Amino acid sequence: MIGLAQFCLFQAAWFACVLGAAHGQVAAGVMAVAAVVLLHLAVSPARAADLALTVLAMLVGLAWDSAMVRQGWVQYASPGPLPQLAPIWILALWALFATLLRGPLAWLHGRPLLAAVLGAIGGPLSYLAAVRLGAGSFPDPAVALAVLGAGWAVMTPALIESARRLGRRHPPAPTGPT
Repeated sequence: MIGLAQFCLFQAAWFACVLGAAHGQVAAGVMAVAAVVLLHLAVSPARAADLALTVLAMLVGLAWDSAMVRQGWVQYASPGPLPQLAPIWILALWALFATLLRGPLAWLHGRPLLAAVLGAIGGPLSYLAAVRLGAGSFPDPAVALAVLGAGWAVMTPALIESARRLGRRHPPAPTGPT
């Protein structure tokens, strides 16, 4: 049940962030994502692992989406002050994605091929949904979706493996008396 609630919060924050960017209300969307990420960290039994994973995902997202922008494969509706870099709302979505990696997507730990397939499909579909909601555009949709598929086929298993390893390095904090 907790996984379902976490996924529902993820979806609500994703829509808030994407629709906020589409309508020039970036701050509202980013605040919705921040609330979900902070709630996730507050209730996490392994806060250090989840925080490290969040930072890692945001760094991966900064590199990936900045490259997508610089190559002209994607254009964002609310690009931010540095148009050659991924906008803040995209980085917020990467932090939001990190909240799923040790929770609802933990069943992918140790299954890199399956993670790659799901990433190759789910990553581009997420971007396509955002584009259709008005948060960006693809100058060449076929190329953009192919590049996104290839990138997410690599990034998803890498982040899943990072989540698994961080979970081993930072086990849940004890909850009872010692």
